[in-house]
Amino acid sequence: MATLQAARASVLGLPLDMSLSWGLNRAIFYAAAKRGFKKPIRGRTRSSIHEHPVLEEKDAYFLGNEMAYKTEEKGKTYFIIGDKPQRVEDFKKQIESRFQGKFNEAWEEALELVKSFDKEILLSQKGFYQQVYKPRRDLLAKKWTEFSSHARHTSKINSSNARAGDA
Repeated sequence: MATLQAARASVLGLPLDMSLSWGLNRAIFYAAAKRGFKKPIRGRTRSSIHEHPVLEEKDAYFLGNEMAYKTEEKGKTYFIIGDKPQRVEDFKKQIESRFQGKFNEAWEEALELVKSFDKEILLSQKGFYQQVYKPRRDLLAKKWTEFSSHARHTSKINSSNARAGDA
């Protein structure tokens, strides 16, 4: 979820650091929502979404009809859950590290996938979930886990060979 949400934000025009923050924020939000966490959010009309697909307010940011709270630190915008900002370092630690050095391949695949959908779908929370994320989540999770596992296995073999070569 985090990788696809970050790719979605990037395709909709957010800078990379904000895209990664958005991706991690949305993954945390939806994980909490699955456990019953519900917090009312401010809505937007269809016409306001068309006028301003990406809208920044003082304490919130909208990508289409999906809203996340935000904060600013040292001139950078980060999305927050509670009072905790989701920073690029957090994304790298919690998401990117799972890919065992293969995150760039997953990122490029996510970007290409997201770019293949109409902007209307990307601006819709429900549309993104139902048409982009849900139909592919299991396949991408399996695929990305496999190439991450392969990278981990290859790394172990190379480490073993290097140690054997040192002997």
